[in-house]
Amino acid sequence: MLVLFETSAGYAIFKLLDENKLKNVSDLYSHFESPEATTKIIKLKHFQKFDDTTEALASAASLIEGKLCKSLKKVIKSHVNSSDSLMVADPKLGAAIKEKFNISCVSSSSAADLLRCIRSQFENLLVGLPKKDLTAMSLGLAHSLSRYKLKFSPDKIDTMIVQAIGLLDELDKEVNNYIMRCREWYGWHFPELGKILTDNLEYVKTIKTLGMRENAKSIDLSSILSPALEDQVKTAAEISMGTEIAEDDIQHIVQMCDEILDISTYRASLSDYLKSRMMAVAPNVTVLLGDLVGARMLAQGGSLVNVAKMPASTIQLCGAEKALFRALKKKHDTPKYGLIYHSSLVGRATAKVKGRMSRMLAAKVALAARFDAFGESETINLDLGTNHLANLEYKLRLMEEGSMTRISGTAKAKAKFEKYQVKREIVQYSAAADSTIPSNKRKIEDADIKEEYSEAAIKKDIKQEPEGQQPPKKKKKKNKDQTNGEDKSINNGADISVKSEQESILTEEQTPKSKKKKKKRELQEESVTEENVVGMYGLFNVISYYYSRGHENWRVTDAIQAVKSSNEFLNG
Repeated sequence: MLVLFETSAGYAIFKLLDENKLKNVSDLYSHFESPEATTKIIKLKHFQKFDDTTEALASAASLIEGKLCKSLKKVIKSHVNSSDSLMVADPKLGAAIKEKFNISCVSSSSAADLLRCIRSQFENLLVGLPKKDLTAMSLGLAHSLSRYKLKFSPDKIDTMIVQAIGLLDELDKEVNNYIMRCREWYGWHFPELGKILTDNLEYVKTIKTLGMRENAKSIDLSSILSPALEDQVKTAAEISMGTEIAEDDIQHIVQMCDEILDISTYRASLSDYLKSRMMAVAPNVTVLLGDLVGARMLAQGGSLVNVAKMPASTIQLCGAEKALFRALKKKHDTPKYGLIYHSSLVGRATAKVKGRMSRMLAAKVALAARFDAFGESETINLDLGTNHLANLEYKLRLMEEGSMTRISGTAKAKAKFEKYQVKREIVQYSAAADSTIPSNKRKIEDADIKEEYSEAAIKKDIKQEPEGQQPPKKKKKKNKDQTNGEDKSINNGADISVKSEQESILTEEQTPKSKKKKKKRELQEESVTEENVVGMYGLFNVISYYYSRGHENWRVTDAIQAVKSSNEFLNG
C-alpha cells in the first residue's frame, strides 16, 4: 500500500511496510517516536518538489477544491501502478484519482492518524531538504494562499458594489447642491434663463457658452438648445431685469459649471461600471430589481451572502427598519415594503396590489440571491431571474385584471382571463305615465274585480241562507221614518233614494201576493250579485248604482244589509 502526502514543498509518496500496525490505531503514535522506529513502518518512495510558488499555489488551490493538478497527475502516473492501493487524506481527491486512473484509494480515520504521525517525522524522512528552506516555503505558500482566498472570496467581490453605490448617492447630492448654487448665483444676472431652461445640464452648458447675457446676440447656441429655446433665450437676454456683474464673477461661475459637468460625466461612467459589476456578481437579482435597487439592497445587507441568508420577509422590509420598529412600538400598522418599493414591478402595480406584489417579488429575490451567491456555474446564467420576472409580470397582469383564478398553477395550467366589459342597459322614460286622463284599461280591471267578488259573495250567501225561509214583512210607515233618519247621514243623493223607496212601497200594495214574493226573490238575487260593488264604492255609490239601473222595488235597508254582508266577507 502507498501513501500520498502533500507538503508545501511538493508531493511525497511513501510505502507502508507493515499494514498490521494500522489495526491498532491507539498505539500507532508509539511507533513514530524515533526516526529509526519510523523507518521500520514506512519508507519514502518518491518526492516531487515544486518549481516555484505559483505551482505550489495552484496545487494547493486544486487540493482544497478536491481536484487533480498537472503536477499531481504526473506523479501518480509515473510512480503508482493500477494494481496498487493509495491512501489519501481527502475523500474527494481519492474519488478523482480513482475516476482518472482507476486506482483504488483509501481514506479513513486510520489514514488520518497515519498521516499525522508522518507529519511529526517528516523532516527526518525527507533527505536533502533543509529545515530552513522548508519553513520558508511553508510561509510563502501560506501568504500566497491567503491572498488567493481574499481575492476570490464571495464576501469581498461585492465590496466594490457597496462602495460604488455609496459614491453614486453622494455624487447625486453634490451635483444637486452645485446646480442649486449655480442657479441662484447666475440668477442675479440673468433670472429669466432659469425659467426657460428646466434641464440642469442644458442650463449649465448654456452658462458656460454664453457668459454675460449681452453676448447672446453673437453666440450660436444651436449645439446645446433647440431653435425654439434658442430664440427664447436671446429674446429674454435683451429685456432681462437682472443686475450687472463683473468679469471675475462670471469666471468663477463658469469654473463651477466646469466642475458640475465633470462630476456629471464621472457619475455616468460610475453608473455604467456599477451596472456591469452587478451583472457579473448578482445577475439574477439585477434582472428582478434593477442595478441601482439591487446594489442598494446589497449595501444594506452588507454583502451578497448576507442577503442570500435573509428570509423573504426581511428582504421585503430591508431599508424600512426604523418604520418597522416605530410601528411595533406604537402598535400601528407595519410597513409593507422598504427598498423594494423602488423596483419597476412594484412601481407599475396599483396601490391596492403593491403590498402583495412586493411580497411575491421579495420571495423571488431571495431565491435569486441564493442562486447568485452559492451557484457553481462559472458563466453568467440569467435563466432563473428571467423566468421569475416573466412569472411575476403575468401575476401582476392577472391581479390588475381582477382575475386570480389558478394563479399558483403550473405553466400548463395558466389562467385564461378576459377583459371585463361593462354592459349598460338604456331605459327610456315612458311619456304615457304623465297623462292624467283615465284609460279604459282601469275600467276593465275594475270590472274583473267586481265579477270575482260577486261570485264569492253568491256562494257564501247560498250556504248561509236556510231553505224555505221567507223574507220578513216590511212595515210601511215605520220603515219610512227609519229610512228618513238614516238618510240624513248620507250624501246628496239620499232624497232620490227615498222617493224611489216610496214608489216601490206603493207598487207593492197594488200587486198581488204571488207577484210580490216573486219580485222579492229577484231583488235578493240582484242584491247578492252586486255586494262586491257595495264593498268597493260604499253606500252612496250603491244607492246611485241601483237608481241608475231603474230598480223600482229597492230600499235603503237592503243597501245597508248588502254593505254589512260584503264587509263580513272581506274581513273573514
